[in-house]
Amino acid sequence: MELSPTQIYGEAWGLYKRFWKHFVPIALVVFVVVAAVSLVLVILLGWVGVLLAGLFSLAGTFWLQGAIAEAGADVRDGRADLSIGDTLKAISPKIARLVGAGLLAALGIIGGFILLIVPGLILLTWWVLISPVIVLEDKGAIEAFGRSRELVRGNGWNVFGAIAIAIGIAIVASIIGTLVLFWLPDDLESFVRSLISNTVIGPFIATAWTLMYFRLRGDEPEPAALPEPLAPSPVGNPPTPAPPQ
Repeated sequence: MELSPTQIYGEAWGLYKRFWKHFVPIALVVFVVVAAVSLVLVILLGWVGVLLAGLFSLAGTFWLQGAIAEAGADVRDGRADLSIGDTLKAISPKIARLVGAGLLAALGIIGGFILLIVPGLILLTWWVLISPVIVLEDKGAIEAFGRSRELVRGNGWNVFGAIAIAIGIAIVASIIGTLVLFWLPDDLESFVRSLISNTVIGPFIATAWTLMYFRLRGDEPEPAALPEPLAPSPVGNPPTPAPPQ
């Protein structure tokens, strides 16, 4: 199915505006867990812990996307049938698969960037739907790589366009955060920026990629994901403007 990146983000924005109070707390829970584990790794293992914490943080983005995929699938019909707790409970049996697949993908993508950059972008494009596949199709971690590649096939450039938009959003948000929070100490400023990125910006991007998954799978968008229609014009002839004075 043909994919329009700008249309996907338009639909995602409509869905995010309606259900941000549902998405943001879910993302906050994931962020707190990832941040806590990363801190423990750094404290216990020093510079090795720093490397492991970086990998785990990247894997955490797949966990976040999986959680938002579950929430996004729930609210596509215009209402949230699952509570925040129900959503987190629903994905809890799949967390190990999400984190495992995220670690493998992170290693592959980082390796691709280190080599020639282009291989990393190709792998990121192929594997962008791993989390929705694991959560919504109940696939295994390894199986999800092939399924994501299958969904992306034939729409690689459009999917890459959606990824490029996400990267642009993240960069702009980071710049704005730096300008607004410059007065904070460096460590605190970095933490606050990461908090905002992972709990506000991250869920919006994850919502867009979840809708992209449904579109590539062949599902039509639900009414909740469509942009709000313009108000109908009044019946009858429009009023005649007053003559200029």
